[in-house]
Order: sequence, then C-alpha cells, then structure tokens
Amino acid sequence: MTKLLDDALEAARNLPPHDQDKIARIVLRLAGADDEPPVALSPEERAAIAASKAAAARGEFATDDQIRAVWSKHGL
Repeated sequence: MTKLLDDALEAARNLPPHDQDKIARIVLRLAGADDEPPVALSPEERAAIAASKAAAARGEFATDDQIRAVWSKHGL
C-alpha cells in the first residue's frame, strides 16, 4: 500500500461510520471490486453528454466570469 493511500485510510478512520461507508463504496467501485451494475443513462442524459462533448470539440468553454458566478451562486 502506498503512503498516500495509507494516509487517506487513516483520515477516513476518524470520520463517522456513514461517511466511512460512502468512501469504502467509492474505493470499491474505482477498484472494480463492487457488485453494482453500471448505471444506465436516460436519453436526456445521453443527449446532454453529447451536447457537452460537441461544445468542447468546438472549443466552447465557460469563461472565468461564468465559473465565478456558479461558485458564488453556491456560496463558494
């Protein structure tokens, strides 16, 4: 085990059990060791992803001001 992973697990040990379980599920999913099937996307979700990829391919990205506005909207 790497030092970084060991440090991360040590930090997780100090969290409430519910948060520890959330982290464990994420790690298992990333490692490919979970039993959950992939989540099927709705047609609307697939269309939104396709539109985002097309915009990125055209070089259409949010401006710094637009990003700041989103962060401000959520109190960050």
